[in-house]
Amino acid sequence: MTRHPLSLSGFRLLFIGRTISTLGDAVVPAALAIAITRATGSSAALALVLGCAMVPKLLLLPFGGVAGDRFDPRLVALTTDLVRAVAQLLVGLELLGGRPSLTHIALASAVGGVASAFAMPTTSPLVAATVRGELRLRANALLGTATGAARLGGPALAGLLVYTAGPGWAFVLDGASFVLSAALLTRLTVDRAESAQSAGSATAEPRSLLRDLAEGWSEVRSRDWYWTSLIAHGVWNGASAVLLTLGPLIATTRLGGDGAWVALTQAGAVGLLVGSLIAGRVRPRRPVLAGNLALALFGLPLLALAVPAPVPLAVAAQAVAMAGLGFLNPLWQTVVQQDVPAGALARVTSYDWLLSLGAAPLGYALAPLAAGAWGSRVPLLAAAALVTLVCAGTAAVPGVRRHGVRPAAATGTTSDTAPEPMAERPPAQARVKP
Repeated sequence: MTRHPLSLSGFRLLFIGRTISTLGDAVVPAALAIAITRATGSSAALALVLGCAMVPKLLLLPFGGVAGDRFDPRLVALTTDLVRAVAQLLVGLELLGGRPSLTHIALASAVGGVASAFAMPTTSPLVAATVRGELRLRANALLGTATGAARLGGPALAGLLVYTAGPGWAFVLDGASFVLSAALLTRLTVDRAESAQSAGSATAEPRSLLRDLAEGWSEVRSRDWYWTSLIAHGVWNGASAVLLTLGPLIATTRLGGDGAWVALTQAGAVGLLVGSLIAGRVRPRRPVLAGNLALALFGLPLLALAVPAPVPLAVAAQAVAMAGLGFLNPLWQTVVQQDVPAGALARVTSYDWLLSLGAAPLGYALAPLAAGAWGSRVPLLAAAALVTLVCAGTAAVPGVRRHGVRPAAATGTTSDTAPEPMAERPPAQARVKP
């Protein structure tokens, strides 16, 4: 391959915008955990705020997928960036006021969750519309690398802001990052005529919302490797919710203070970055299987916090676990973008997010309840065992074992995996406004 994804003007704008907004988002988790823990001293309060963002996101994700397939995904992404900017700025102002209201923060988080439900399904269609063929794996790996790099700098910046200016400025920065991302998206125009025609969208004939939802779900359930992997991804997110809910308080009370939690989150960002870099250079014969097995490593930090292990060991475990996630993401996104028709990609992606994230609210709700009844060790050990067994257990599914990324036709090679992915439809063209 002689070209680089960043040589494509459309992808370059998308890449810069997503990187900026990811950097802003990477500042928020550590700042939010510290702010809520300081204000209330309760992991249940943190779980409430996280749940308020997650629940509307889950409920509306399928409708976000329909919107991404029916309308210009660039316009959908731009609008949601502006809504999330307002929500984060409101939280920042609430924290800067000195007497934050948990109710106001929870409401703003819910608004941000609604916007995220419509924003998340747009990324894959925009990548597919701006990058062709084998360059997509490099593009997805590049986005994953940028995400890891942003999350690496985010916790450090969060710590700097929290200990100097206060956690409210972290949310102000996040809001500003969404404004900048929206400004970049105004420069990108995506021609959706081809993919809309292939999907039979409303531009060709009237369509019902239920029919669109049903067609998207049919694309999901027709692939055994897809929906079984999503179950494993859901368990991973449920286990992650347990760690996010109980981890900050354990770090504060048993591992030496707020700095330990910041160190864990930063180590996770390093791992995510390294995993994405590896995914961009390695071509596993069975990428879905390899990615799912990498996710099973998340049992390590859960076990480390349950003991609890010394801080260096816990930090190393978190880095290894997040490297598994960084390795999975580009491979998974490339397989999906190749296998799913362009006109259904946003809907399939929305179900992907829905099933993957569906267990997170359960983790947020059950983790503090279980910790209150039996101590934090029990839910952490249970989550560690479950995520390890389920993610590794996908190896028993024939489609997971056999499915691979199809080489581009120009290479003159054939896949060594058993099932040939669906013929890929040409992506819609993308151009930059003059």
